[in-house]
Amino acid sequence: MPSLKNSPRPLRKKPPAKKPWTDAPSRPSATSVKKPDPRKKLKKAPVEEVLRRLRREYPDAHCELDHQSAFQLLVATVLSAQCTDVMVNRVTPVLFKYAPTPEALAELPLEKIENMIRSIGLYKNKAKNIRSLARDLVDKHHGEVPSNLPDLVELAGVGRKTANVVLGNAFGIASGIVVDTHIGRLSRRFGWTRSEDAVQIEKELQKLIPEERWVQFSHELIFLGRRICKARNPDCPSCFLKDICPKIGVAS
Repeated sequence: MPSLKNSPRPLRKKPPAKKPWTDAPSRPSATSVKKPDPRKKLKKAPVEEVLRRLRREYPDAHCELDHQSAFQLLVATVLSAQCTDVMVNRVTPVLFKYAPTPEALAELPLEKIENMIRSIGLYKNKAKNIRSLARDLVDKHHGEVPSNLPDLVELAGVGRKTANVVLGNAFGIASGIVVDTHIGRLSRRFGWTRSEDAVQIEKELQKLIPEERWVQFSHELIFLGRRICKARNPDCPSCFLKDICPKIGVAS
């Protein structure tokens, strides 16, 4: 039997050198996760929540231009450019008394139309436009207001905004989103756009707002802009969106 006395001892492996002690990053526990600071300014208002609250707050939001037909709505919307609906509603009763149809308006002397709408801004240009569009309706559309965007925007004084108003309210067609001064202003304050261009704003909003909400959303946002989120001195403290609105461009 071989002697174990002179057997070579197995070499011991050197322990690995100790790394200098450092603070190891620990996983945050459920209780240590930081909650969003409500005082931290938001970058964008959450679209779904804004839509939910708008519908709740303004269930009866509607077009505030007085009209009894698609033609009267078309004329009233053309007259509302750079003018309030209140001012337009003061002049249209007399205008529509004499010209309730395209045929009647097409025959009115220009001077008479000007006199009836004199109290609103740009009345001379608007008088020419509404008589011109009335004649086009008679000559090209059998006296009927077109129910499609391409034909509408060919009429004098009619742009995308006016066409969207008419299609949405007279025909129930969601051709786009109405972008007036209120919707442009609020969309920028919500952080949904930086643009000042109505067409660009509409494109950006169409990506955010479901198509089935386009028409009513326009009414709701206009209601908010006229009643609370005004251009000057918006009433943020009483706004139902104050906790989710980033208030971009609003002086604190």
